Amino acid sequence: MGEQSASQPTKAAKRPPRESVTSGGPAKASKGSAKKAGASAKKSGAAVRPGKPGKPESHLAMVRRARRINRELAEVYPYAHPELDFRNPFELLVATVLSAQTTDLRVNQTTPALFAAYPTPEDMAAAVPEELEEVIRPTGFFRAKARSLIGLSAALRDNFGGEVPGRLADLVTLPGVGRKTANVVLGNAFGVPGITVDTHFGRLVRRWKWTEQEDPEKVEAEIAAIFPKSEWTMLSHRVVFHGRRICHARRPACGACPIAPLCPSYGEGETDPEKARKLLKYEMGGQPGQRLSPPPDYPGKPAPALGAG
Repeated sequence: MGEQSASQPTKAAKRPPRESVTSGGPAKASKGSAKKAGASAKKSGAAVRPGKPGKPESHLAMVRRARRINRELAEVYPYAHPELDFRNPFELLVATVLSAQTTDLRVNQTTPALFAAYPTPEDMAAAVPEELEEVIRPTGFFRAKARSLIGLSAALRDNFGGEVPGRLADLVTLPGVGRKTANVVLGNAFGVPGITVDTHFGRLVRRWKWTEQEDPEKVEAEIAAIFPKSEWTMLSHRVVFHGRRICHARRPACGACPIAPLCPSYGEGETDPEKARKLLKYEMGGQPGQRLSPPPDYPGKPAPALGAG
């Protein structure tokens, strides 16, 4: 399906008036775009769901709606970025492996000491397992993660000259590295487009009826068919940002959601705008983000170091 035919806006309900999702609104983002980050549903009545009542949405209509959601999210999160602190491909690879079953915040609080002790693959490959385990203990599952880090570091040293490869086929040969981790590294360290299907991404694309798949690889394939390749990496960031800040797993803040008129699952969460605003997280809720060293255009507060505060 061509970009031109699928990019026309869907005939959705009249958009609700934009207003700040926080009491004071997030700090001003670059080029003044953060002021667009605060839309909410209408205070009276539920947002109109896409599609005509009783009539299934066609594939073409879904694609148009999906692309419009992506455009809306680009306005809400112009500063979307990977929420792991890193300075080079190796640090991003290690941080992504550590992020399994924990928060990016906890990883970011742990990696300064980790990379001070083991700055290169050669250093980490030679680590004493028990000492490495102790450093990464705060991230959980530290024994398994230590094995993966030592294994992938040894593979980088022995098979790739101590450099992180820039091809998916090579990355997935490393211990502890699957497609999700590989796509994170490719998209953010090498500029190679990729869709990162984590728990947030999978949950939201199913809520939005872009796919019914549960398997991450099948989700990735179906979403990749909807969007141009050039959008894949930023789409991943925007969807994950939205899942962490507004469209939560248990209590989505539907009443403070900027894409409520485009969401077929509107009403699964809190629809009252005032109550919904109280559910917002990170910069949307006036709280620190997950990165200790966020990018310059991030409108929120840096996260505290481990043990601070």
